[in-house]
Parts: sequence; structure tokens; C-alpha cells
Amino acid sequence: MGDLNSLISNINSVNQNTFESVALQVFKYQFEHCSVYHQYVQALGRPMPQSLLEIPFLPIEFFKNHSVKSGNWKSQVVFESSGTTGASTSRHQVRDEGWYIDHCIKTFESFYGKLDQFTLLALLPSYIERGNSGLIYMVNAFIKKTGSSNSGFYLNEFDALVNKLEELRKTKKPTILWGVTFGLLDFVEQYQIDFPDLIVMETGGMKGRREELTRVEVHSRLTQGLGVDAIHSEYGMTELFSQAYSKGDGLFLPSTTMKVFARDMNDPLSIVKPGKTGALNIIDLLNVNTCSFIETKDLTRVYEGGTFEVLGRMDNSDIRGCNLLVV
Repeated sequence: MGDLNSLISNINSVNQNTFESVALQVFKYQFEHCSVYHQYVQALGRPMPQSLLEIPFLPIEFFKNHSVKSGNWKSQVVFESSGTTGASTSRHQVRDEGWYIDHCIKTFESFYGKLDQFTLLALLPSYIERGNSGLIYMVNAFIKKTGSSNSGFYLNEFDALVNKLEELRKTKKPTILWGVTFGLLDFVEQYQIDFPDLIVMETGGMKGRREELTRVEVHSRLTQGLGVDAIHSEYGMTELFSQAYSKGDGLFLPSTTMKVFARDMNDPLSIVKPGKTGALNIIDLLNVNTCSFIETKDLTRVYEGGTFEVLGRMDNSDIRGCNLLVV
């Protein structure tokens, strides 16, 4: 536990200057303690990494058919991706639920300020129906942290939701409407509201419930239907403990425990230059107990400074949990 406790301390205090050093420490720990990752790295036949760009990334599919753990421990909970009907789902073993929740709160508040200043309304039907979603755990913790009796989840109660929004608009209480994309679109097709100060946080995609739309089309419908100037977005997934946020321009800024890269789609071991389109690789230091180096199936452009866009899904990959929007 000594090495792990030291790693956790380093992760808790990580910053831009120490990220590479801490990531290499995490790689060493996971190479030694995560059998799935160890076997994958060995199969690549590459030398041990000396920099971030040399670290191998584990294809995200391994979370569907392997128990990805660093070390031998009992899971407190298992997060499962939403997927679509009949699709195989990813499972992320959670050693310490409190570790996840504490960092979710820390990340959100670093972008938006203290949660206790907000009322949070959550329209997340597909996630609520599944029940073991990391997003539900996170948003439920946020709702509790607001301390507001007006905060809460809505399944398909659009009448109650619009009434609550109208009430909060009149009281000028800072309010967040956090919703899965298809749920927000369903809502604005039935109701229109003019709430300029509302923070609309969209997360995820259509989940097979609606036709896929471009981000511009989705955000245009939502801004008109809710009377806001911009749509905010949260980027996360079952296989990650960290999040990135966009405040309305489709450009995500990752948390301090997260770094993203665009890999060459024809050569997965190469990273493309900033601003070029590639497939998204993510380092998530909070995944210290599973695997922190994830090769996703999302398309991206990563820019100088670490911001990134999500451009959709790679061809022939499964439709799955988060941000399926195509720009």
C-alpha cells in the first residue's frame, strides 16, 4: 500500500508541471499490478516509456470483457455503460466510491463555483433506468451538495420540470439543467421557456433513441427552446473517473487529472500534431486503481494548451455512452 498511498498523494496535488512525472509513476504501478494492461503492453513489444508520448494506451474494449484492476481488491460498486439495446457494455470496477465523488465535485467546482449556490435539475432518463451509471452517482452527489430542496431528478415528468424551471426563473436562483441530449431535445419539442440565466449542461448522445444530429443542430434547437445563449457540455465516460467541460463553444477543457491526445488513425502508436483530426487517447490519473491510459473510439482535434473537440465516433465502432455528437 506504500507505493499506492504515495501515488494517490501525488495525484491529489498534480499540476501541469508535475503531470508527466506522476503519469509515468502511475504507468509503472499499473504495469506491475494490472495483469490485463501488463499483458497488453508486453504484446506490443515496445521499450518502457520515458515520456507521456511513449506510454501505451489500452483499447477501451477491454473494459467490456475483462475485469480491469490494478491490484487485488474488492469493488465497492461497478459502473456500467448505458450502451444501446443488445449492445455489450463496459464495466468499470470502483475501489473507492468516495475517491470518485470527491474528485467529481472538486472538478465541477473548479469550473463553475461552489455547488451550494445552485439548484440542479437532472433529466437523465436512460441513466436512471440503468441505475449503476457513474454519471448518476456523480449527479446525485451534486444534487445533495446543492443543499436545495428544489434540486432533483426527472425521468419523463416534463410538466413538473417546466413548472420548476418557471418557478426558478422567477426567483432568479442560479440553476443548472443537466440532461442527456435526446432527453433535452424531447423536452424542448414539447415546451418552450425563456430562461437566459439557465446553465444547460448536455451530456451523452442519442442512445439510439433519436437520429444523430450535428452538435450545431442540437445546440441550435436547445438554445431556441430554452432561451439561452449557449449550451454547456460535460465529457466523461464509464471508463473514466475524470471529466472535461465545455462552456458553450464545443471546446472542452480537461480537469487537472486528465490529459488528451489525438492518435493517428492509421498508426495507433503515433500522435498527430495539434489541430489535426485523430482518435482520442486519454490519460486519467484518477483511474489509478484500474487503468489510466485509455484508447477511445471517439474522433477529436486536440489544440495547444490541451483543449479538445469531440467530432463523433470512428467508423464501425459501437454506439455508446457519451458525446456521440458529430460536428
